[in-house]
Amino acid sequence: MLTRRRFLDGALGAGFAFTASPWALAQSAPALLERNKAVVRRFKELQGTKDEALIEREVLAPNYKRWRGGFAHLAANAQGQGFPSAGSYLRGAFPDRHDEIEDMVAEGDMVGMLFRIKATHKANFNGIPPTGKTIDVYEAGVFRLADGKITEAWFMADEAGLLQQLGAKLPARQDGKLVAPPVTGEGEDPDAVVKRLEARPLNTREARNRLMVARSKGAAPPADLRAPDFKQRRVGFQHLRDYGDAKGVGSETITAALPDRRDRIDGFIAEGETVWMRFKVAGTHGGKLYGLPPTGRRVEVPEIGIMRFADGKWKDAWYYADELGLLLQLGALQMLQT
Repeated sequence: MLTRRRFLDGALGAGFAFTASPWALAQSAPALLERNKAVVRRFKELQGTKDEALIEREVLAPNYKRWRGGFAHLAANAQGQGFPSAGSYLRGAFPDRHDEIEDMVAEGDMVGMLFRIKATHKANFNGIPPTGKTIDVYEAGVFRLADGKITEAWFMADEAGLLQQLGAKLPARQDGKLVAPPVTGEGEDPDAVVKRLEARPLNTREARNRLMVARSKGAAPPADLRAPDFKQRRVGFQHLRDYGDAKGVGSETITAALPDRRDRIDGFIAEGETVWMRFKVAGTHGGKLYGLPPTGRRVEVPEIGIMRFADGKWKDAWYYADELGLLLQLGALQMLQT
């Protein structure tokens, strides 16, 4: 079982290299990819069962490192506040928690897993008293494996969505401070990524699709590269977009609010016609963000894009960003409450 101390040690870590290692890419036989997916699936399916102890013995490597916890900001906000423990894999607070895997992709020694957490809030969760309300929120996990065990992992859950569904505010800390995530400057410049990928052989569909995603720099693909039935199924800052639409300021998007926006790419996982890209939305808040006046603050927000292709064209795209982290950086938590 992951202890609270181990969880907090990695809660806001950013040092996880997202891209598969060159050695692992050379070993990307289909059987190995399926084995790695099976290990990650077992990690998820053992949670909350009588066999949960097997996670430590069978699934996680002895030096396993969790770089970031799914509910990283809620955990960081609760640190040192004396709140009751949320329990193993949060099942003290959400005893009927059930996770549904929606997508898995593997390349080399990397596995990406998108899942939904469905549960009832029955006990204190990082300072939020039990509400009795149900939640249904996304979480993404990125894993690195070696010799059939998980050595590293990085998670990001929809914390903004969870607070909205519970009708709760971020619990006030005793020191009155907001624990905002740091701006690290990490990641690779998109133009450098494109140049590097263009220099490699483009003799597989994964290589070609990966390059198309890199060229998009996290934005929607140009019209001539879209399939006739292309669909963007989710925008990264979906809750804020809904807020802006409800306020009649839907055009004041994150891109409009960051006039110097320059995303940083952390890496890819490409398998078949699917590409995952992890990147950081980065820029200075110099324009209105759904009614929020410019603060002049520098922001950096992790985001994951999941793109699918067919016959060399974009079929659909799905994005998911750390909206609570953005609002903490901007000091604008009130935008979650309306």
